[in-house]
Amino acid sequence: MLDITKIKAITLDLDDTLWPIWPTIERAEKALHDWLGEHAPMTAALFSSPLALREVRDYIGANRPELKHDLSAVRRESIRLALYRAGENPLLADQAFGVFSAERQRVNFFDDALQALQFLSTRFPVVALSNGNADIERVGIGHYFRAAISAREFGVGKPDPRIFLAAAGAVEVQPGEVLHVGDDATLDALGALNAGMQAVWINRDGQLWPHEARPHAVLPSLRELCALLRR
Repeated sequence: MLDITKIKAITLDLDDTLWPIWPTIERAEKALHDWLGEHAPMTAALFSSPLALREVRDYIGANRPELKHDLSAVRRESIRLALYRAGENPLLADQAFGVFSAERQRVNFFDDALQALQFLSTRFPVVALSNGNADIERVGIGHYFRAAISAREFGVGKPDPRIFLAAAGAVEVQPGEVLHVGDDATLDALGALNAGMQAVWINRDGQLWPHEARPHAVLPSLRELCALLRR
């Protein structure tokens, strides 16, 4: 059971916790494809082939392992390689990625997200903790957070305990004084448990819990989390 009296800080996942990620990515990929169609049509044609695109991304993954936790760099270098293979200017990669990134930062929040951020941030220091490449400032929610820790900047991603411990250190509390909130059973909830934190699994889709160790609470939305913390 969740022990509210121990909570001195909240760590919070972003993608699929505050907004659905795949509609955002699909919209960003369409913006990228449209831009490539105008400025690099051969590359746009290559990107239209799922098989070719997968091969490009697999090549980057195999040959640039240092980029493993930097999704932005992986995508940028994938664009650069695709431009090269298509016989077009690889120097267009930065501009093309900029088009993708600008759209990726435009998110449609879940109905409960902004109200929950307002509630949580007035009661606890909140730290964004993400494996993704959302930028809380560009998204427009930076004022709710005391700090942001990403796998890209830290070099290690969830569920590695080290990134959770770094988030606790960012607000100068012990892991046992942190409540981590996120949508992924393994990356978020189990990762937090293994780091010595309390964990709330936001299970919007009614999925079954897949692990032996259990989170301190399973809730269908952030609205129920706020109600629980009001007690």
